[in-house]
Amino acid sequence: MEESGGRRMKMKVMVAIDESEGSFYALKWVIDNLITAMATVGESSPQNDGMVYLAHVEPKVQNYVYPIGPGGAAFYPTTVVVDSVKKAHEERSAALLARALKICHDKLVKAESIILNGDAREMICEAADQMQIDLLVLGSRGLGTLKRTFLGSVSDYCAHHAKMPILIVKPPQHSRKH
Repeated sequence: MEESGGRRMKMKVMVAIDESEGSFYALKWVIDNLITAMATVGESSPQNDGMVYLAHVEPKVQNYVYPIGPGGAAFYPTTVVVDSVKKAHEERSAALLARALKICHDKLVKAESIILNGDAREMICEAADQMQIDLLVLGSRGLGTLKRTFLGSVSDYCAHHAKMPILIVKPPQHSRKH
């Protein structure tokens, strides 16, 4: 991208990261094909040509009420249980983002990570809009029609609701499971 006067503008790219290999393939694709291409067009290095934001969404931990005992007395999970689940989510998020940040660091690409809480589809679109992201990148898990109908597809939702260009990166044909 260029500003007036021929100066290069820094592109802000958000890559959604989850536990799927598709999201990591998308990150590697962005680094190898987009960030590197941007650097070779100008006279700058990849580390000075834009920013990659790695976004991971943790699901909200809900306090559910379970009727138990005579008369349907309610049981609420203790704070210890809820805190334990939250801690497990945080540890998983930290591990995923550390892996993604290492990939960026190894390729000399500037990256920052953000952790969002809530519905992945909505949170990714909202964060990308608020951060004024230039390009939103999502990996494709290759869900079949039936699974996509019941589970919903984050990439499908973002393709219809994101306010910026979106790129859905599919893994090579041989690595997709049928």
